[in-house]
Amino acid sequence: MGNLPGIVITGASGRMGQMLLRTVLASDKCRLAGAVERTGNPWVGRDVGEMLGGQHVGVTVTDDALEAFAKAQAVIDFTAPAATVEFAALAAQARAVHVIGTTGLEAEHLAKIAAAARHAVIVRAGNMSLGVNLLVKLTQKVAEALDADWDVEIVEAHHNKKIDAPSGTALMLGEAAAEGRGVSLAQMRESGRDGITGARAHGAIGFSAIRGGDIVGEHDVIFAGAGERVILRHVATDRGIFARGALRAAIWGQNKSPGEYDMIDVLGL
Repeated sequence: MGNLPGIVITGASGRMGQMLLRTVLASDKCRLAGAVERTGNPWVGRDVGEMLGGQHVGVTVTDDALEAFAKAQAVIDFTAPAATVEFAALAAQARAVHVIGTTGLEAEHLAKIAAAARHAVIVRAGNMSLGVNLLVKLTQKVAEALDADWDVEIVEAHHNKKIDAPSGTALMLGEAAAEGRGVSLAQMRESGRDGITGARAHGAIGFSAIRGGDIVGEHDVIFAGAGERVILRHVATDRGIFARGALRAAIWGQNKSPGEYDMIDVLGL
């Protein structure tokens, strides 16, 4: 086990954090090197196995991220933008691969993450699943084939606890559609419609968000033309697909040159 890459999970007590912990503990390709939570969280100072409702595993949850990162080869991070930026700097200092599944990142966050990537490997994606990343490539290809007379609408659905919209995956799909058409998503994006909005702008890439229940994640990319539609769809029913993809990225990043990568690189698509 000592020769296997050590993985630290941030946000350990959260829904994704717990899924990631279980995924790493069940893997024969890596070992759990640490778990991080905020100061004051009831998990701090407790054994990970105990907090997951099982036997002790010999890893204590800590609020000292740098100390945890220094003992690991990779960090998997599905937290919040401000925390992720701090973790990026600390992971770079520890020269650990930083896998980022955090969504809702703004330009200022991305700039700081890019700076950290000059010193360490960062794998960042709005979605870690194989199926979604295939959908991204398909969206780009269809957008290349269909001109701006075909309206593009990206419809996403998630559970009622999700705090950002559109989802990181929806934005990945929007970027793919924009890239396929050779335009800027920032200029063509259309979302948050309400009231008398006027006609849809020609060539716009629209976003619609649904929030409800325990929906894991559903994404539709609709290409709507005159008299016909092309619909590309991905439905996630198990949050484990994101954890497995993130773990694959953490292992893939070992011995890579510093820089910022995504799941397209990891999967070789």
